[in-house]
Amino acid sequence: AGGAAMAEGEGLVSVDYEVSGKVQGVFFRKYTQGEAKRLGLVGWVQNTSHGTVQGQIQGPTASVRELQEWLRKVGSPQSRISRAEFSNEKKIVALEHKDFRILK
Repeated sequence: AGGAAMAEGEGLVSVDYEVSGKVQGVFFRKYTQGEAKRLGLVGWVQNTSHGTVQGQIQGPTASVRELQEWLRKVGSPQSRISRAEFSNEKKIVALEHKDFRILK
């Protein structure tokens, strides 16, 4: 990475995620949204028909990493996370979402 890139912060990334375990009916989406907003990230979160929670996160690399760690280890107080998988990570030039939404 060149010096110029560092000056602008670390650039933006987009990453998809899916979290398995006891993650539905435990306010997981609400807590994920709260954590994402605290970190200044955008994207979305939703329950899937097969009992997992999935979504997309976009924002500065360091903050995205922080939310990935949170999704892997913390979650909502009543949740039990067995696995968090991340895919389709890519650098983006601009955020593709206005905020962090809970999708039904």
